[in-house]
Amino acid sequence: MTTLTPAESAAAAVDLREQVYSAARRARAAAAELAVLTRQRKDEALHAMAGALRERCTEILSANAQDLARGRSAGLSDALLDRLTLTEGRVEDIAGGLRLVAGLPDPVGEVVRGGMLPNGLELRQVRVPLGVVGIVYEARPNVTVDAAGLTLKAGNAVLLRGSSSAERSNEALVAVLRDALSASGLPADAVQLLPCHDRASVQHLITARGLVDLVIPRGGAGLINAVVQGATVPTVETGVGNCHVYVDAAADQDMAERIVVNAKARRPSVCNAAETLLVHADLAGRFVPRIARALADAGVTIHADERFAGLAGIDVVAAEEADWDTEYLSLDIAAKVVDSLENAIAHIAEHGSGHTEAIVTDDVHAARRFTARVDAAAVMVNASTAFTDGGEFGMGAEIGISTQKLHARGPMGLPELTSTKWLVWGEGHVRPTS
Repeated sequence: MTTLTPAESAAAAVDLREQVYSAARRARAAAAELAVLTRQRKDEALHAMAGALRERCTEILSANAQDLARGRSAGLSDALLDRLTLTEGRVEDIAGGLRLVAGLPDPVGEVVRGGMLPNGLELRQVRVPLGVVGIVYEARPNVTVDAAGLTLKAGNAVLLRGSSSAERSNEALVAVLRDALSASGLPADAVQLLPCHDRASVQHLITARGLVDLVIPRGGAGLINAVVQGATVPTVETGVGNCHVYVDAAADQDMAERIVVNAKARRPSVCNAAETLLVHADLAGRFVPRIARALADAGVTIHADERFAGLAGIDVVAAEEADWDTEYLSLDIAAKVVDSLENAIAHIAEHGSGHTEAIVTDDVHAARRFTARVDAAAVMVNASTAFTDGGEFGMGAEIGISTQKLHARGPMGLPELTSTKWLVWGEGHVRPTS
């Protein structure tokens, strides 16, 4: 390994900063072109991008295989390897996501509100592109394409800063997308991939005020906190999902079992997977043995409090305090017996991440109390947490799931990738002097 001199290190740091800033300047120029495109032009480009992904699937999978081999050698967890993996079916699904986005209404130009003032001024608040959007994300190559498609449809340019674990996959995907953009007569610099081997590239991106309009971090709590705390560019927090399913005393047990197993085991590596199960004490004696067996049959390890463990009837892991705050992203779940609906709500308030919380109950009053009191981007009644997803909500591929309260909350689709401006039309109007 070559050791750089202090002077060489300083020069490399300056060069990296200039790479990021140069990409941002090119993105601003591209964004100016995208902002005035018709929906037809954008949709044609999205279909071209989808077609190119299918045509060059072998090339993409070959690059992904290199990432997977390096990931296994580096000891990546099964959850991260699952997120990193591309297959022919997944590439087809990603391409299908672009076609779906092409079929969605264009938010740019939508009139949010407006009307005629008493003095004759005509006001309209309309949606406009944000400009340049930066995405910082981990080992999820599908995010590369989802982000490119959604930002393009909303009239934005995107700067993608993926992880080094997905380097080859992202390079292949971005090359395909840029070629398709050029072939469609649009600026290739609408989609750019930033260097991924030095964390300083993230810092340069999130402090590029005046060049970057919004940064969206997608990944674990560490990544999100680092971006949000270090950014001078506006950010939207996304992704961390310590999601709970609360099974109320009045729950239908068949329904509760289906929901809990689906929420946990359907795809445990995603942020809307359930990480904690809460069961009302009045139902626990009957339901805990049943759900413990069902989860075990699905391959789930249960980290249980003493009351849950005493009723489970199978071997479980004793829960530690840290389990209540853990986003496992694996076939693990924390489980606890609570004495009341209020206790469940209090537990969620203390340990939840504001992503998705669910109640299973036949008691309408309990459901209304839960939905009113629980503070989260999505609250489910008798439904799996897995439904918190832009596609399931009818938005097409999402850019992320916001867990904050400003600008956007929950799945972020096309409208959340726009800002607004006021258009004011007059006929020589002047404001009277006071």
